[in-house]
Amino acid sequence: MLVNYDIDTIESENASHSVTLVPRLNYSVNLLNDIIKILQEKRFELKNIHQHLVTDFDKNDQSHLKNIKLEHLVVYSLEILLKIKNQIGSISGINSISEILPSSIPMIRNTSAKLFVFFPMYSQKLSELSVHLGSIILDSAALTKARFDFSKSNHISTILLDEVKLMADSKLNKQYPLVDFSKLFNT
Repeated sequence: MLVNYDIDTIESENASHSVTLVPRLNYSVNLLNDIIKILQEKRFELKNIHQHLVTDFDKNDQSHLKNIKLEHLVVYSLEILLKIKNQIGSISGINSISEILPSSIPMIRNTSAKLFVFFPMYSQKLSELSVHLGSIILDSAALTKARFDFSKSNHISTILLDEVKLMADSKLNKQYPLVDFSKLFNT
């Protein structure tokens, strides 16, 4: 997170610089929406392909495990990106950028790393998103004279990632009642 200090007003010269944040934030939102759309399509595709696993899941069949893990990865990634989209949507001004967005960077990087093996193109787009949002965070912090608290930001992102994992597990538990997701990822 970023911790604000001594913010009375933004100097008029800095206010004009804040205008450059809006196009970059819009670009980031468009990039995020594109990635979300791609993952939603991939989620739909995998759900249809794996439909037989609803009733025929065999925990000893490696291809079944691989398919379920791949779908879990997509659902998990999609949920993280939807959470980040909600965070961005809650930005109400330049001061709120430095309070809301810092935890999104570790979440995006985590997701990018997880997607790299199966979906390198998505991973690359997330890396680009991370760079753009990071620059927006740094510039807004400079304009508002905020400071970084990496510990708090990392703590928040860890909590959010855990929350999203539970959401993904829950969604897939409903879809695949024969799969024990708590054991699936602990083996």
